[in-house]
Amino acid sequence: MDAPTNLSARPYRSDFLREVEREVEGGEMVKMCMQCGVCAGSCPFGAHWEHSPQKLFMMIRAGKRDEVLGTDSMWMCTSCYNCVVRCPRKLPITTIMHGLASYAQRLGLAPKMQPTRDFSLAFYDNFRRTGRVNELKLTLWVYFQGGLVDGVKKAWSMRRVGLGMLRAGRLNPLEIFGGHEVQDRKGLEAMLAKAAQIEQRKAAQPKD
Repeated sequence: MDAPTNLSARPYRSDFLREVEREVEGGEMVKMCMQCGVCAGSCPFGAHWEHSPQKLFMMIRAGKRDEVLGTDSMWMCTSCYNCVVRCPRKLPITTIMHGLASYAQRLGLAPKMQPTRDFSLAFYDNFRRTGRVNELKLTLWVYFQGGLVDGVKKAWSMRRVGLGMLRAGRLNPLEIFGGHEVQDRKGLEAMLAKAAQIEQRKAAQPKD
């Protein structure tokens, strides 16, 4: 008699669609995809995706949990909404893509060293310190994350843009020392704490 199959070792999970419907914003609409491919043809990044939205939806219904949550495809979405506008069934594709990315991040399954993911985390960390985006520090992080030499090259290639931002007051060299903050700092911290509580409560909900 064969040994019982280890469910965690299966290449797919038959209940993954229900998991997405439960955990991902807009996930209940995945099953409505008719696989027409309009979203893939409308996406400006279509040629660079590992999996197009319609393919991801098919993979979700096929139960390919690890493959879906481990891909960087969701992180490629630029929120242009071309897919949403052209979808014949008006699926909230952009919402679902961001929801999948957020869920993968929450589970620790998001791909490491993915540029969009890394920038998203850096942007949030930059914002949550003062309630405002410190453009100077964020720009320095983008340019110099690959090292000093690479950073100098990038900064030099973008010097005209940088000078334009300096003239417009969008880049202030003094912000390297901290920058300006929102007036209601306690209100900001309360808002972020509440958001964290909602996420924790959602993660702790019993699964079906």
